[in-house]
Amino acid sequence: MAVNVKGPFQMAKHVVPVMRAAGGGKIINIGSGTAYKGMRRLSAYVTSEAAIGGLTRCLARELGSDGICVNTLSPGLIESPSVKDHPHHLDFSEQVIASRALQRPGQPNDLLGALVFLASPASDFVTGQTLAVDGGSIML
Repeated sequence: MAVNVKGPFQMAKHVVPVMRAAGGGKIINIGSGTAYKGMRRLSAYVTSEAAIGGLTRCLARELGSDGICVNTLSPGLIESPSVKDHPHHLDFSEQVIASRALQRPGQPNDLLGALVFLASPASDFVTGQTLAVDGGSIML
């Protein structure tokens, strides 16, 4: 909870005054697809990730009149170096890949286009949303 919920809350608390003074901006929270699917034995983690969506929607309502867009980027399993080093990676990764419409591993570069979009003027009329980048695993 300290990292996944309190961290984004504190970040917003400190950056919003700067954004207001600048006339607007973009806040992009990072969530997880587990918030929409759930996972056994990870209830605290899944709950903390679900809280990011609620925080995003509340902040979007509160800050929209200040020209601040707030959205969540919600990756599925991405094969980062730390994920690859996890002892259960292969078994878990195969299950996740099989559940996707695009049945391949997610790579860190797969997140870049979505991040650029949410940070750019192309998303100036997008707020309070969650963009899942998960190969079609949860299909919000």
